[in-house]
Amino acid sequence: MTAVHESLMTTEQFEELARAADRIAEGVRLEFIDGKLGAKAMPDGDHGRILQWLIRIFVALRPELFLTPEQGLKVARYRKGRARPDAVLADADAFVGQGEWADPSPVLMVVGVTSDDEDTDRRDRKEKPRAYAETGIPVYLLIDRDACVLKVHSKPNDGRYELIATVPFGASAELPDPVGVVLDTGPLKDWVH
Repeated sequence: MTAVHESLMTTEQFEELARAADRIAEGVRLEFIDGKLGAKAMPDGDHGRILQWLIRIFVALRPELFLTPEQGLKVARYRKGRARPDAVLADADAFVGQGEWADPSPVLMVVGVTSDDEDTDRRDRKEKPRAYAETGIPVYLLIDRDACVLKVHSKPNDGRYELIATVPFGASAELPDPVGVVLDTGPLKDWVH
């Protein structure tokens, strides 16, 4: 018997709720993944510094690409989900003319940086890798500040990433094609909880 999963709200209702939350709820961002509404805490200063570090790396090594913070993406099966990764790597013009929730097809990599909240395990380590793999995003980079590791998810196939490389902070981390960058993760040791 196949289970049928029905969402409590439509994607359009979520988008309306997210716009309202942005106007009235300071410090919270909403996401809609796999038919479930989630709230994500606003990042702290170390979280922001990690994203600055990555942006500088990509400007130097892959200047034809932009690492765009907070770009909303349509994710998961049948485009019913909405996720706001910490950063999205794509061609410089990939999101020109698109709204808040962009088509994920030009995305080469999404980046997640764990936050100090109760949902980070479920959201960043379980739901998002599945949603990004189902969407076909080639690489999901999770910078896990709790475990002091990078998890490089790649080769999306059949709703999951076939390869997951775990690299401790301080070692070199290879971001596979189509990203094609090697990160020296030593600086990350300075920006953990």
